[in-house]
Amino acid sequence: MSPRTTEHMTWHQSHDTVDGVMVHPFDGEAWKHFNSVHPHFSAKSRNVRLGLCIDGFNPFGSFAPPYSCWLVILMVYNLPPGMCMRPEFMCLSTIISGPSSPS
Repeated sequence: MSPRTTEHMTWHQSHDTVDGVMVHPFDGEAWKHFNSVHPHFSAKSRNVRLGLCIDGFNPFGSFAPPYSCWLVILMVYNLPPGMCMRPEFMCLSTIISGPSSPS
């Protein structure tokens, strides 16, 4: 919704890759495979690509080992490397709490 952010959402389309160097998920084999399997989606540079990140921790420290909390975070991969890892472009979608890690 911000004009400053909108101009960066097509970064992955104009980014030049360097062979053997991975600076962004765009440079990886998974991104290339997705483009070959879904050419209709990848033809439109403004389609939003999201990364799903999961991280768990013990909210009570080492005093209560059976309890855990798992965060599910969505990240916008259309943005350049310096922007996609900023907190304002991450979305906390789910918090999984329980007596042990999710199975």
